[in-house]
Amino acid sequence: MTTHATDPSYAQLPIIDLSAADRGPEERDLFHARLHSAAHDVGFFQLTGHGVTRAETEALTSAMRAFFALPEADRLALDNINSPHFRGYTRTGDERTGGARDWRDQLDIGAERPARVPGPGEPPYWWLQGPNQWPAALPELRTAALAWIDKLSAVAQRLLRELLTAIGAPAGFYDPVFGAHAHPHLKLVRYPGSAGDGTDQGVGAHKDYGFLTLLLQDTVGGLQVQRADGRFHEVPPLDGAFVVNLGELLEVATNGYLAATNHRVVSPPAATERFSVPFFYNPSLDAKIAPLPFPHAEKAPGVTTDPSNPLFAEYGYNELKGKLRAHPLVAERHHANLLTPA
Repeated sequence: MTTHATDPSYAQLPIIDLSAADRGPEERDLFHARLHSAAHDVGFFQLTGHGVTRAETEALTSAMRAFFALPEADRLALDNINSPHFRGYTRTGDERTGGARDWRDQLDIGAERPARVPGPGEPPYWWLQGPNQWPAALPELRTAALAWIDKLSAVAQRLLRELLTAIGAPAGFYDPVFGAHAHPHLKLVRYPGSAGDGTDQGVGAHKDYGFLTLLLQDTVGGLQVQRADGRFHEVPPLDGAFVVNLGELLEVATNGYLAATNHRVVSPPAATERFSVPFFYNPSLDAKIAPLPFPHAEKAPGVTTDPSNPLFAEYGYNELKGKLRAHPLVAERHHANLLTPA
């Protein structure tokens, strides 16, 4: 159930204004100090000053609401069980986190590319590249979603470069693993309210497996982040801000100096819908994440060890691991040969 913070310092995440990077040396230095602290000490923050307009946001959110208002048959026509690339619609309860069902439905979207079937000896993660599934009755959704991927990729690229600068690393160190072959991922998510069976897992506690996640949440709330006291604390919605968290690849890259942080969503009350739009800034599937050279490396505590969640330096294996666990119906139908025998 919801855990309420008692320490006032946990009432809100750090707020980082990206536009401060353009306001001269003194404000830029202060911005980098705040960004460094937020990323190292918390692993989550609210991002303002990002340049995404209300009109761009409204174009996406209105198309998203229109999608979830479509007849169920229209949504199920895009069922991701028909996609070996894990693209398309997931009905409520069909996704899993930590082995338990997530009480939400969603549309998974990525870069629009032709399917790549792995050849002999090629890594199986190439299955993750492929076309999206779009509702024929809602062409504006495709336009808005692909524009959002482009826009947020640019915001995330800038943020990553500023973050690397903030910890004393070369700003463009990871530029080569992104570019035209990056593997961004967008989810349009609806939480339809409590399942009514005593469970309240909108999405279970987890870490993201890329570099950065930028989340647009509505005003309902329910996102919780695990803080230094070990408890999960609410993230109050902040108008116009993105909630940013660091993924496992940054933890690997910095040997734990920047840590991926557990987070979860508690379902809203019954009959209350919550909408959210997480965007995952991921490198190319075959990117091998080299250790980051930075002056604080000697203070790094090491990468989190979790036998049930091994971290890979080659990005595609991280995402494939997550997809096989999260979407068991797709995995069983298309990738049974990749599943570990029980």
